[in-house]
Amino acid sequence: MTVATTLLFDLDGTLTDNYAGVTRSIRYALSGLDGPAVDDGTLRHCIGPPLRKTFARLLATEDPHRIEHALARYRERYAVEGWRENEVYPGIDETLAALAGRGHRMYLCTSKPKVYAERIVVHFGLAGYLDAVYGAELDARMDDKANLMAELLASQRLDTPRCVMIGDRAQDIIAANANGVRALGVLWGYGSADELRGAGARDLLDAPAQLLAAVG
Repeated sequence: MTVATTLLFDLDGTLTDNYAGVTRSIRYALSGLDGPAVDDGTLRHCIGPPLRKTFARLLATEDPHRIEHALARYRERYAVEGWRENEVYPGIDETLAALAGRGHRMYLCTSKPKVYAERIVVHFGLAGYLDAVYGAELDARMDDKANLMAELLASQRLDTPRCVMIGDRAQDIIAANANGVRALGVLWGYGSADELRGAGARDLLDAPAQLLAAVG
């Protein structure tokens, strides 16, 4: 019997659109630090990458205390309301149901802290499709997505050649390539075709329903 491909999903920009929650919380954090005003175009690039790197860039600093202060401010808002300012992309629920029906095992592999990721997938009805949730720790452990994916693959004893990573940003593709996992870039999120191809993606999808054929 053919074993179904195991699927590793990113969260923000792939399963859900958390633009409002993330960007409002970033602006809240910056407002308490005399940080710069940031426009919507700049904020779009903040969806996906680890927030420590985002705040270092936005604040033009490598000072760990200033970065951690910004992150603490961000979490003040995000932990209470930001995580709810979110919506599942159209077609995701139906696609996950179809994939589950075909026997695919599915895991979440996200740079978002695990504590928030678990809350989101339960609240928005996605947890039932997932075998487990892997995310960063609040203290920066597993901020590097390649390391996070390696931990997922090892702890679940997955057959790497039969795994596919599905995500919308360069770090998803880079992490997959670093671990010998096939990568699918999705274009309904926040990464452009140029970004994804530049990171090494060979296959790009325009809509969730295309996943059914792509992971065959």
